[in-house]
Amino acid sequence: MAEAQLPVKHDVKAVLLQTDDTFRQLVTEHQTLDQRIHDLDTFPHLTDQQRFEQLSMKKQKLALKDRIEAMMRHRQATPAHAPRN
Repeated sequence: MAEAQLPVKHDVKAVLLQTDDTFRQLVTEHQTLDQRIHDLDTFPHLTDQQRFEQLSMKKQKLALKDRIEAMMRHRQATPAHAPRN
């Protein structure tokens, strides 16, 4: 069943990336945080401040993912012919 939903989810994301500036901004911010977290992961040892920063970024990234997923679910539930604001 998840396989059948994957193309729809991908299509919804593609449409939102093309048509919704807020969605595009959230995805870009999520990707930026992901890269910064990855960069910190390459350090052999992190300072306390770096560990705190990494934890904070992971929480921000998760919150962004939740917002992105919510926007995708909302768009998927909205009929294509319904006017959008």
